[in-house]
Amino acid sequence: MMTTPANFSNAYGIICSALFDAGKLQLGDTPDSTVIAQCMVRLNRLVNYLQTKGCKLWLITDFPITLIAGLANYNLGPTASGGTVNMTKPLKVWQAYYLDIYGDNTPLIPMSQDEYKRLSNVTQQGALNSYYVDKQQLTLNVYFWQTPDPWHATNGVAHVMIGQQITNAVSITDQMNFPVEWGLTLEWGLAHQSSTGQPKEVQDRCKEMALMYQDELENWDVEDASVFMQPDPRAQTGSAFR
Repeated sequence: MMTTPANFSNAYGIICSALFDAGKLQLGDTPDSTVIAQCMVRLNRLVNYLQTKGCKLWLITDFPITLIAGLANYNLGPTASGGTVNMTKPLKVWQAYYLDIYGDNTPLIPMSQDEYKRLSNVTQQGALNSYYVDKQQLTLNVYFWQTPDPWHATNGVAHVMIGQQITNAVSITDQMNFPVEWGLTLEWGLAHQSSTGQPKEVQDRCKEMALMYQDELENWDVEDASVFMQPDPRAQTGSAFR
């Protein structure tokens, strides 16, 4: 039996609360090592799932990429996995810009795979104006267009706003890589995952609470500034009124 005191912001505290919510742990009891190991796996899987749901603002980082003249493709990920920019593989590139030595930045336009493949010459060198992201299992590959020429490679840096991966818990005392307001979402999400075999009313309650807290947090974790939608001029090939 574990006697470690519950800290509700670490993996052990969340596991204990979730098991209590799911009716698998009585007040004052502690889970054994086998149950904890199973719950650690489930908790990490839940964390990996939650980070795919929308934009997690605290994970967005402005990451500079040193450009190489004549090189369009930069693989973000561990070197052992084929990364040319050695780092933990990001989940996503939200936006990008080019910053020159004079302090001026130029926003880069995101392209789809189809748009990138349709370019007449993907190796054409010049000033960067667009980028395409190829999501692979072990790396996130960023292709810039135009391919940086010697002047732009030497006199500027490409910046990508990446969504970092959330660090999985390894030890029961590890602090979860979430802001404190996400505590109930993690707790009830794990309770839902752990309620298998319990009476239907317990499973339904865990599911309802998990969905409620996740929905509330997804609606709260957004930019404070207003968001404005506008048409993408690249898709306008002619008048819509002809």
